[in-house]
Amino acid sequence: MALLQISEPGLSTAPHQHRLAVGIDLGTTNSLVATVRNGISVVLNDENGRAMLPSVVRYATDVVVGEAAQAAQSDDPVNTIVSVKRFMGRSLADIGDTSRLPYRFVDTGSMLQLRTVAGVKSPVEVSAEILKVLRLRAEESLGGELVGAVITVPAYFDDAQRQATKDAAKLAGINVLRLLNEPTAAAIAYGLDNASEGVYAVYDLGGGTFDISILRLSRGVFEVLSANGDSALGGDDFDQRIHCWLLEKNQLSVLSPQDTRLLLTLARSAKEQLTEHVDARITAVLSSGEIIDNVITRTDFQEMSTNLIQRTLQLMRRALRDAKLGVDEVKGVVMVGGATRMPQVQHAVGEFFGQTPLTNLDPDKVVALGAAIQANLLAGNRSSDDWLLLDVIPLSLGLETMGGLVEKIIPRNSTIPTARAQEFTTYKDGQTAMSLHVLQGERELVSDCRSLAQFELRGIPPMVAGAARIRVTFQVDADGLLNVAARELGSGVEAAIVVKPSYGLSDAEITRMLQDSTQHAQDDMQARAHREQQTEANQLLDAVQNALDQDGSLLSESQRSEIESRMTALKVTLPLADHLAIKRAVTTLNDATVSFAQARMDKSVKRVLSGMNISDLEIK
Repeated sequence: MALLQISEPGLSTAPHQHRLAVGIDLGTTNSLVATVRNGISVVLNDENGRAMLPSVVRYATDVVVGEAAQAAQSDDPVNTIVSVKRFMGRSLADIGDTSRLPYRFVDTGSMLQLRTVAGVKSPVEVSAEILKVLRLRAEESLGGELVGAVITVPAYFDDAQRQATKDAAKLAGINVLRLLNEPTAAAIAYGLDNASEGVYAVYDLGGGTFDISILRLSRGVFEVLSANGDSALGGDDFDQRIHCWLLEKNQLSVLSPQDTRLLLTLARSAKEQLTEHVDARITAVLSSGEIIDNVITRTDFQEMSTNLIQRTLQLMRRALRDAKLGVDEVKGVVMVGGATRMPQVQHAVGEFFGQTPLTNLDPDKVVALGAAIQANLLAGNRSSDDWLLLDVIPLSLGLETMGGLVEKIIPRNSTIPTARAQEFTTYKDGQTAMSLHVLQGERELVSDCRSLAQFELRGIPPMVAGAARIRVTFQVDADGLLNVAARELGSGVEAAIVVKPSYGLSDAEITRMLQDSTQHAQDDMQARAHREQQTEANQLLDAVQNALDQDGSLLSESQRSEIESRMTALKVTLPLADHLAIKRAVTTLNDATVSFAQARMDKSVKRVLSGMNISDLEIK
């Protein structure tokens, strides 16, 4: 009798070969690890029953991570690193004012580093220490080695920040199955837990970052319609407002690193107290002997944090506009991140959408739970037919073209993974190489976008301008990382680059890119038209000059004088900002060279037919 291979619904055909995979929420303030057990996503606790691991690392005689490190942050602030996620893929210039931070920074020109008693450490190394603890916790809980992990990142993390996260996981001995955007992970957990369908907004305010994603959930399909956010806006900024309030209240100016960290810690504690109470008392004795004793009310806190909340609302408006949706079309708003517990945040979001935000899943855990579900799927423990995830890239990707213009290859909010190709050609006769400049941003000019990488395609066969066909392909993988390849179709020569910038976009640059793309849309159109006309004019001038050099004898003196006069007039208009004036001068020169072009054509035909009999032209 034949035997059937039987498995539980939704599991692989060999449930005894269940692969161990986890989801990791590598957070600014706290980190978590989760897995799927018996078809249910659960967070894994430490030996003391705690789910959340404080994202704090202290370098002393040995490396301490979590609660013990957090307890020492006020005593040893220089060697105790908190909120390291904000430094991932960032240079010192990106961070801006570092005077409020107690660390000893090392400016390398690329990603910043921190000097500790254990030596100079990069944010990647610090993050790896947090990930190691989570990996060991998972392996002890599950009883074996991990096949891999899905690690979540803010939707607005750029290439450098995503790559830094993957590098940290590699250092921690973790195989990354996928980098997953945090709001998308939350939507997976919420959607599968509640069997929800329709359009949902995921408002994710964590310790150091803010993301807003608009998703459509439909029968197991999670489609991200748009994403927006701010990679330098989170609960830490609310703490900073209370910290500044304390400085002003007590007329404090210069503080020691220990006092700075102490006040920031007390500010965070006060913020958390104000979630449940109408006021909070802040008391401390500074190293100078000065005593701090202040009471902050919920009203005080709401007033000082109003503009931070307004920044998130502005980003929500843009996300809805990108998704081409109105507020009334959003069925529900999922709140993610511990900072969403603040009453003023919940009130503002509820008022914006005209409905009570959804908080039935723990906002601290929902991201890790969603990542675990995705990890379980990617590890092969359940059928991929159960549900489908369609995520997007946050900013457009393109190439520099002649005239300093940006040709967008992949527009922002394109579903990933994706690959798109476009053909380009050479600008000058005999050109044998082409420089490719990869850019990120929403503006029309190179100077207004962010450079990601540059590489060269060499070995192009020499041809007349415009004859070569160079196909450039952009590929964005499921992690949101970019690969660019260029190939000359005639000869087959090719070149490629994995885009790994040393550091990525700062928060100010991301915000500026999106604001400028809207505010300067008309200016950009004018600038693009001007550059295009200038490029066309220069090409025409080169072509006419070459023709005059080769066949000027075909023209009478007056004809040549007329053409040269029109060429001079075009050169005079080139520096002008009026692209229409340039266009008119181009048209005038074109008109003046019509008879010259005909004469050159006749000459070419006569040369080809010279010495041939009429019978040679007989059509076979």
